[in-house]
Amino acid sequence: MPEPNAALVAQIFERAEFVRSLGITLVAFDYGWCETKMAITPAISQQHGFVHAGAMMTLADHTCGGAAASTVPADKDVLTIDNNFSFLRAAAGQVLTCRATVVRTGSTVAFVEARIDATRDGVTTQIVSASSILSIVGYRPRD
Repeated sequence: MPEPNAALVAQIFERAEFVRSLGITLVAFDYGWCETKMAITPAISQQHGFVHAGAMMTLADHTCGGAAASTVPADKDVLTIDNNFSFLRAAAGQVLTCRATVVRTGSTVAFVEARIDATRDGVTTQIVSASSILSIVGYRPRD
């Protein structure tokens, strides 16, 4: 993978304060894919004790962004323009992991699919199936 793409993916996670506040961390990435994780804590729970849908949506959205960013030219960046989330079951356990894979990167948009798995007592179960469309935009460094 070209070095500028690696720098862009790293920046996507380093500069996103909201993402960091949820405890989302970059695990690994390469050209066309990205993996992240988030510890399941009371801070991301909803009223029934399960992981809040918004926290999982953020996890998938940002991971899809990382995957898409790994495939764009060095002078480009990505912005989400559409997301689709299917919640397959309630999420509980110790950790959520997300893996996003680029389906196709065109000249103006990238299509990405993701899944979120929850691990509870050593057993991993798929919780969310997601897809994102991201616009490919000119890169503007943030001060």
